[in-house]
Amino acid sequence: MSDQVWLSQLRKHRAIAVIRAPKIEIGEQMALAVASGGMQLIEITWNSDRAAALISQLRSELPTCMIGTGTLFNVQQLQLAIAAGAQFLFTPHVDREMIQAAVAKNVPIIPGALTPTEIITAYTQGASCVKVFPVQALGGTSYIKSLQGPMGHIPLIPTGGVTPENAKEFLQAGAIAVGLSGQLFPQKSVIEGNWEAIAQTARNLIRNLD
Repeated sequence: MSDQVWLSQLRKHRAIAVIRAPKIEIGEQMALAVASGGMQLIEITWNSDRAAALISQLRSELPTCMIGTGTLFNVQQLQLAIAAGAQFLFTPHVDREMIQAAVAKNVPIIPGALTPTEIITAYTQGASCVKVFPVQALGGTSYIKSLQGPMGHIPLIPTGGVTPENAKEFLQAGAIAVGLSGQLFPQKSVIEGNWEAIAQTARNLIRNLD
């Protein structure tokens, strides 16, 4: 998938559900819940239980969604994720070798960065866009807004501190999309298997972004 196709999907859907699953069965239910709530971009973190199997399974179960992965730390993990069918790749850091490996396979890679130097470095090395993490540590929406002057040409995806309530503010500040994890999947709802509550949270998020 080309970066242009990926960026168009981000502009269309605007929010990524980030799933860190302790068990593959729970990860599947979490994904099905947000998909039923209207979310189309789903990231399975690589440190989830049997992440590769879950990615492959969800590609089959949710054909209209884009299934990617995150928390990739090295090229070996990245290659395993691509082999499992991951359609986009998130890393917590900027790694030139990983960026080049993803570009060679034509799979969008979104490195994690925080400072202007890290963000520009990731983008100039070939990243499709850059994950700004943890955004809340540097002021949340105001930080995203302050980056727009010198770096408005770089698509940014803030994570870490994004909630269904403030997600739209990040988009208004200039982000191309946002990533949400714990705020989409309250621990109580996951433990109780209250998937409808999670689906409703996803619906509310999508509605708020319109």
